[in-house]
Amino acid sequence: MAGFIFAPDNESDVYGYRKQAGQVQEWMVKPVLHCGLLLPTLPALYTRVRVGHTGWVGTTNLPIKHWSHSSLMAFLRNPLAWYKRYVELVYDIPSSPSSIVGRAGHVALQHYYSGIKKEDTIALGLEYMRGVPDFEINFGVAKTRAAKRKKREQMEREYIQAINFYLERPPRYNVLGVEVKALAEVAGLPLPLKAVSDLVVRSRVDKRAVDIVDHKFVDHFSGRGVAKSLFVIQAIFNYYTVREFFKKPVRRFIVQECKKSRNKYGGRQLRRYIIDFRDCKDEFALFHRLIKDATQEIGRERLYLPNPSDMFEGENSFDIYRLGLVGQKIEEDLVDS
Repeated sequence: MAGFIFAPDNESDVYGYRKQAGQVQEWMVKPVLHCGLLLPTLPALYTRVRVGHTGWVGTTNLPIKHWSHSSLMAFLRNPLAWYKRYVELVYDIPSSPSSIVGRAGHVALQHYYSGIKKEDTIALGLEYMRGVPDFEINFGVAKTRAAKRKKREQMEREYIQAINFYLERPPRYNVLGVEVKALAEVAGLPLPLKAVSDLVVRSRVDKRAVDIVDHKFVDHFSGRGVAKSLFVIQAIFNYYTVREFFKKPVRRFIVQECKKSRNKYGGRQLRRYIIDFRDCKDEFALFHRLIKDATQEIGRERLYLPNPSDMFEGENSFDIYRLGLVGQKIEEDLVDS
């Protein structure tokens, strides 16, 4: 059985690879732009996820080199959008204003916990936000320059309010690392794990151990707290990577939520959730099972289907599916033509 896979070589060329009877042939096709999407000029060239039963075209048997929390969540939420982003490495979905505000808050706190004064950290977060170009922001119904400018002003006010809420009484830590990026190979898991930890701090409950702190700027506080599956999965990604990086026991994962809008009755704008890894034996077992199952799923010959109900990339993934750009099965007569 034959198959195709596309790999971008530069901005103007797309190379196609065909593998049949143990032979790999290469040719170049010029892409065309259609509805904002890159299309090859030959109609018979579709992306083929796997080549028969001979494995992937390349040096690995899997389409990715590691799992991250965002990658795993994307795969579970919308397989086709995951394939486009994490396999083909196409990052073309604009971010929501809310996520830009959250990133600016993260930039500010990154500098604050690195020892910079409050006023300067706020300015650095604002500088980051103002540096994001319009095409990277999903302005929604705001289409004109004036409407976009008004939306940006609203985003800046929201950021200034939220970061001041946080820095009014900021949590204090003995900080060991800020924005710690790490990769870890874990016994029993088929792929390494990758994570970024906002803060790694000395644990207050175990002198031998470290804690991980994660900042979140939210519209509403999380309802389930530490029982929220999303928190637990993220926590375990960070657990393994921080343990590998610092070579120390990791005791807790601390989520600090900051509510961006002012509380109606004047309550605190920060809420803390603590996951103690000593109490997570069942969660670790479930996490290992999930990683293994997801890896097995991407390792088999399969179609990557869209999820139109995905609030982040539903429409885009369905457009890709409609045009037949990714994960579409190639008919034998097209392959052999």
